[in-house]
Amino acid sequence: MRLLVLLVLASIGLGPLPAGAQAVKVGAVVPLTGRYGAGGAQVRAGYEIAVEHLNAAGGVMVAGKKVPIELTLLDDESDATKTVSRFETLAAQGVVAYLGGFGSDLHAAAAAVAEKNRVPYLGVAFALNKVHQQGFRYLFSPFWKSPDIGHATQGLLSIIPAAERPKTVAIFQEKTDWGREMATAWTEAAKGGGYQVVVSAEYAPGAKDFSDLVLKAKGANADAVFALPTPPDGMTMVKQMKELSYTPKLTLFIRAPDAVIWSKNLGKDGDYMVLAAGWHHAMKGAGVKELNDAHEKKYGRPADPIVGPAYACVEILAAAVTRAGVLDRDKVRDAVAATSMNTVIGPVKFRPDGTGIVQQALLQWINGKQELVWPKETATAPLAYPAPPFAKR
Repeated sequence: MRLLVLLVLASIGLGPLPAGAQAVKVGAVVPLTGRYGAGGAQVRAGYEIAVEHLNAAGGVMVAGKKVPIELTLLDDESDATKTVSRFETLAAQGVVAYLGGFGSDLHAAAAAVAEKNRVPYLGVAFALNKVHQQGFRYLFSPFWKSPDIGHATQGLLSIIPAAERPKTVAIFQEKTDWGREMATAWTEAAKGGGYQVVVSAEYAPGAKDFSDLVLKAKGANADAVFALPTPPDGMTMVKQMKELSYTPKLTLFIRAPDAVIWSKNLGKDGDYMVLAAGWHHAMKGAGVKELNDAHEKKYGRPADPIVGPAYACVEILAAAVTRAGVLDRDKVRDAVAATSMNTVIGPVKFRPDGTGIVQQALLQWINGKQELVWPKETATAPLAYPAPPFAKR
C-alpha cells in the first residue's frame, strides 16, 4: 500500500503563491499498515496537523517570503526494506528533509539512507540509542533514548513507598538490537531502582506463544515485567498473562500500549499498564492547546502521545529552514543541529550525536485513559499500584 499526502497552501484556500515561489518539499515514510500501523497513524497525524497549522499561517519563511510546506508521505508497511526504497524515491523527488516513522528498526534502516543521500532526518517513536553512535551527521531525534528510559524507570519506582516497590523484575527481551539495548538499560537501572532482574528471557518478534516467558516470570515471583513488544505482541502477552493467572504488581511495556487500539482491544485487561511514550497532551509546551483542539476536532480526543513529538519534528524543521534561509540540505542540516526552541513537547536541543534533550514522561492506562503518572509534579493521576488480579478488574 502506498499513501501520498500532499498538504499545500492552495488546498486550504489561502490564495495563489507569489510569482516564482517554491514549496518546502518534505518527505516522510511512515508505517500505516503492518505491525506498527497503529503507532504510525499517530506519527502521521502529528505531521499532518503541524503542516496544516504552518500552511494556514502562510507557510515557512524562506529568504524573506513565506512558502508552503509540501509533504509527501509514503507507507512502508512496517517493512524496513520498503522503508529504504521509499526514502530513495523521496530523495529523487528533491525533498529538503526526511521525516521518519514508528519503530526503532525502521528508523535504523532509514538513518543510513539519510546519511548516504545527505538529507537531514528527523524521527520520533525511536528509542534505539545505538544508531546514534555510528557517526551519522544527518540524523536527529527529539525523543528520549534507551538510557533515558532506564533512568525514568528508576524515577517511577521512587514514587512508590520503599517497602512496597517491586523487588524482582522479569525482562521479556525482544531479539532485536533495541531489545538487547533496553534490557541492558533496565539491568543497569536495577542498581538505583532497588530491584533484582530474576528473569531475562528472549523471544522473536511476531511470536504467537509467550507462555514460556510468562511462566518463567510467574515461577520466579517477579513483582514487575519490563518489555518493548510491538502492539500485536504486547496484546498477546497480556492475554496470555491473564490466561496463566499471572499479574505482576507493575508492568511497563514500551511501544505496544501507545495507541488507543490497546484499550479498545483489551478493555479492562489493558489497564494498569505503564507506557514510555515520552509525552502526554497535558504537558506544558508552546501550542499544546492548539494541537489538542485540532486533534479533538479531527479524531474526537486530545492528541495521542506520539502525535506531540511528531508535530514537534515539523516545528523544528520549519524553524531550521527559516534560519538556513535557503532550501539547501546541508544548510538546513546545520540549522537543525543548532536547534534551541520551545515546541509542543517543550524545550528541545540536540546533542552532537543527534539525540534530543527533551522533557520525559511515563504514562499509565487507568480506566481506559492514558494518564500522566511520572514525573509526579506534572502528573494527571497518581500511579495505580499495585495492579489487581485480572479477575478482579
